[in-house]
Amino acid sequence: MSRIGFKPVVLPEGVTAEVKDGVFAVKGAKGELSVAIPSLVSVEVKDGAVHCTVKGDEREERTLHGTVRANIANAVTGVHDGYKKELEIVGIGYRAAMRGTSIVLNVGFSHEVVIPTVDGVKISCSDETHITVEGIDKQKVGQIAALIHDTKRPEPYGGKGIKYKGEHIIRKEGKRAAATGGKK
Repeated sequence: MSRIGFKPVVLPEGVTAEVKDGVFAVKGAKGELSVAIPSLVSVEVKDGAVHCTVKGDEREERTLHGTVRANIANAVTGVHDGYKKELEIVGIGYRAAMRGTSIVLNVGFSHEVVIPTVDGVKISCSDETHITVEGIDKQKVGQIAALIHDTKRPEPYGGKGIKYKGEHIIRKEGKRAAATGGKK
């Protein structure tokens, strides 16, 4: 049984929400988002909070309960505060630059990698080695950040690649001639 689903989502000051025709719509200072609500879950806005309930106790209803509540909480946080992912580029000659609204990555390939933005997501480069992805939709921000990260994942020997800010890369020791005693 989902414990998350029973927690009410408190609406911050300046955020309005309504449920209409199976769609939860929320508006805030940063924009507006909507979340589709399955017919097995009922959502109501009362006393400055959003409450999710299920009609029965079937497995499918219980699984949707926590998911719908989490999606609603993410939408409320997005329109009030927004989401932000920061990435760092490590490696000699590795760099990023903006070309219009797209980001161009030079990360050791024979060609440039161009990643376009999507609506509602803003990509910016403060310098050649720092990338910031911002927006109100948590899924879109995470998806674009993951596309950039997956372009050149950090490798464990030299640590070169694109990593999330604060991500710890477990480093491995390379080959050593002294470890085997020279010749075999």
